[in-house]
Amino acid sequence: MITRRNVLKTLTLSSGAIALSSAALRAQTPPPTSESPEGVFKLPPLGYDYDALEPFIDAETMKLHHDKHHAAYVSKLNLALAKAPGLEKKSIQEILGHLDAVPEEVRGDIRNHGGGHANHSLFWETLKKSENAKPSGELSQAIERTFGGLNKFQEQISEAALKVFGSGWAWLVWRDKKLSIESTANQDSPLLTGGTPLLGIDVWEHAYYLKYQNRRADYLKAIQSIIHWELVSERFSNVNS
Repeated sequence: MITRRNVLKTLTLSSGAIALSSAALRAQTPPPTSESPEGVFKLPPLGYDYDALEPFIDAETMKLHHDKHHAAYVSKLNLALAKAPGLEKKSIQEILGHLDAVPEEVRGDIRNHGGGHANHSLFWETLKKSENAKPSGELSQAIERTFGGLNKFQEQISEAALKVFGSGWAWLVWRDKKLSIESTANQDSPLLTGGTPLLGIDVWEHAYYLKYQNRRADYLKAIQSIIHWELVSERFSNVNS
């Protein structure tokens, strides 16, 4: 029987759950997750608080994206690798760069889940809230030569991201000794085709739907404000040396 007392008790418990959830989202150290069992590959730490990128990306999205989605890719990648002895000695970059050498029975799983792990590991590092951040040094010069400047680069990579049908990524890639803007479907990586990803923008709906719903263009505008250009510039220097 539903009574006023029971209703008040339910509301009190619900309020406590909401408060607990908010505290968890502000946690300084992300709690361990059970989504990633023991295996060769581990879920890397996010590296910053869940709310560190607000208001551009909300804390709840970051928590779900990292602790659930990325963790699931790691878990399923490890399950696939258990069926292909020998691959566990290689880096995920080596595995994806030589996918034809992977046993056919697990190739699809490793392409999908290995790509998800590689893509997200790069993605978390590429985000940082930093006022007026811009590419520097050699990367700044290369962007000017290739795309006509940072503003035009931002327009072109956003356009590539908007054109992704369904789920996928837009990339700044170092390929054949030059920069290019590319897009891939699902969790495919430029590593599959010999490119080196410098910057990736996740356009799966789980990356933005809680805050932006179907407004992908708004999400893309926001994410341009939190690119960790110092790190991307360093990546470029490393591959261009």
